[in-house]
Amino acid sequence: MSEAILKVEGLKTSFFTDDGEIPAVDGIDFSVNEGEILGIVGESGCGKSVTSLSIMGLLPSPPGKIVGGHIFYKGEDISHAKESKMRKLRGNDIAMIFQEPMTSLNPVFTIGEQLMEAIRLHNHLSKKALTERAVELLKLVGLPRAKELLKEYPHELSGGMRQRVMIAMAMSCNPKVLIADEPTTALDVTIQAQILDLMIKLNRETHTAIIMITHDLGVVAQMCNRVVVMYAGKVVEEGLVKDIFNHPKHPYTEGLIQSIPDLYGKKDYLHTIKGSVPKPGSIHKGCLFAPRCEFVMDKCRVNTPELLGDSHKSRCFLHQEKA
Repeated sequence: MSEAILKVEGLKTSFFTDDGEIPAVDGIDFSVNEGEILGIVGESGCGKSVTSLSIMGLLPSPPGKIVGGHIFYKGEDISHAKESKMRKLRGNDIAMIFQEPMTSLNPVFTIGEQLMEAIRLHNHLSKKALTERAVELLKLVGLPRAKELLKEYPHELSGGMRQRVMIAMAMSCNPKVLIADEPTTALDVTIQAQILDLMIKLNRETHTAIIMITHDLGVVAQMCNRVVVMYAGKVVEEGLVKDIFNHPKHPYTEGLIQSIPDLYGKKDYLHTIKGSVPKPGSIHKGCLFAPRCEFVMDKCRVNTPELLGDSHKSRCFLHQEKA
């Protein structure tokens, strides 16, 4: 296994509101190795996007703040790095594809202006060289009429084309780590497949490590080497994709897998996990998943399980007893 290029240790991120501190991410640990595709999955509100914004140093502050833990990039702690330092890292070393391309692209600037700005910030190139690099990037992500597209505005492009432009911007400076936050949301299934195939191709050709943040287990099965399952701001399971899918150790992961539609099965209805994700900070003792778990035990309501295991980790008393 290659060396971890990005490592998160005990990360805690909170939002400070009129109602007090709300812990959105509560002590998570994971790492991503060079050239690896790591999946982070979980329901809406589990802390996936807040984790990515914490890594990028893009938390809205106030009210957001990293209150504990560390984020290491190539062994250097960047969790509380100055903005000048993060500006050098963002785009050049760690890049991000945001969830909604229409709101991420500026509607009053052309595609070329926005793409070349991302390149200009980290490279001292002539105008001609900038244009050539921009055209090269648009061709890299499979966009036709690359030279003509530079003069067009975001509203003139389809959703899939805008997302490809976002990927081109993210890859413009050959980053070592690419964070993709729900990159296929709101795209139709054929375009989703094209975007995922494109990211796999870029990973293989450029050896860029990818953190794929998603709620779609189908995307994880297709793309990822390892997967981290989050619930209510904590990591509840982590392991190789094949281990997680074939032998899930946490009831939450098992519920997510069972809720995937089976085209060849004969089920009359889809499996559902009862209840909903608890409000951050509302459960102060016991397992966070206990109110929704069909295997809950008395100690689950009182004690908090730890994330235990070697290559396949789980935060569950039931699995620990079986082991």
